[in-house]
Amino acid sequence: MEHVYLDNAATTQIRDEVIIGMTNVMKDNYGNPSSSHSFGRSSKSIIEKYRKQIASHLNVSASEIVFTSGGTEADNLVLRSAVRDLGITHIVTSKIEHHAVLHTIEQLIKEYKIAVSYVDLKVNGSVDVLHLETLLQTESKTLVSLMHINNEIGNILNLKKIAHLCKANHALFHSDTVQSVGHYKLDLQDIQVDFLAASAHKFHGPKGVGFAFVRKNSGLKPLIFGGEQERGLRAGTESMHNIVGIAEALDIAYGNLEEESAYILELKQYFIDKISNDIPQVTFNGNSGNIKKSTYTLVNVCLPVPASKATMFLFQLDLKGIACSKGSACQSGSSQNSHVLAEILDDEQLQKPSIRFSFSIYNTKDEIDYVIGVLKGLI
Repeated sequence: MEHVYLDNAATTQIRDEVIIGMTNVMKDNYGNPSSSHSFGRSSKSIIEKYRKQIASHLNVSASEIVFTSGGTEADNLVLRSAVRDLGITHIVTSKIEHHAVLHTIEQLIKEYKIAVSYVDLKVNGSVDVLHLETLLQTESKTLVSLMHINNEIGNILNLKKIAHLCKANHALFHSDTVQSVGHYKLDLQDIQVDFLAASAHKFHGPKGVGFAFVRKNSGLKPLIFGGEQERGLRAGTESMHNIVGIAEALDIAYGNLEEESAYILELKQYFIDKISNDIPQVTFNGNSGNIKKSTYTLVNVCLPVPASKATMFLFQLDLKGIACSKGSACQSGSSQNSHVLAEILDDEQLQKPSIRFSFSIYNTKDEIDYVIGVLKGLI
């Protein structure tokens, strides 16, 4: 039996070079970065070196990078502090955001009675920018939270355009960029976003580490209290080996971006062409079937399968050694269908299995041939 991993939007295989870098620092640099002796100073200098390395890729100051345990914590840090400390009383978002954003906002509604507006979506799941502009016509202090790349359907938001719109209307702008950092170049001097979130394990780094970009003089306050680590914005002894891991992974990702993105895009186009030819009734959810309007890393397909067979479809693929998903891995324990697809598909389409296949440099065309052959057999 083949073993094919096509769930890279959930997490990616860590690069060997990253493991080596993390292992070396765990063996050789074990001092607490907050200690004043030479062991501590050595650890602190390593963290700051890699912080600067990450900042350079985004064209920002090192002081604007705050290390976290991942994208979820980064989203929580920004959203909660914006309401608690920056006086935000109105959040504009969409109903297809990651649950790290949606569930945090739901909790903020309960705790702070904030107003929340959900921007309209077009049929393909794209944000209706005209409606967003209307929602920003308010006297309330507003924060907009919209993800750069949707993790289920791959739609790409024009960050620069939305940032400009927010600035023109005196609103703060936060974006979950977990699916784009490491896959797309982001110049944050050109893109005037106020906050963003990133996670290492989406670009071949370790799990358990990410960062928030917090623009200078934002006034954000910590989510976790204790020591003065991360310039007072994130207490707790730094996970130094993970910080090395995220920085090394990002460095490699951006150093090889042109070559690797071209390779993955070719895989995606091959998948689209082959499944369209072999299973003509297949449809693509959102913009995922359009390589010019979606990320090169994933497709989300709706398969021509009756409802009676749909419930076991992922299980049958797993039995054939194929790893893929019906949506966000964070919802894998839930019996509910994808909240993203529920917003853009009709009832009949929702009865059919929709599956996300996401690619990396470690995939091949032979694997895609195998996967589509299995799909044909199951249909």
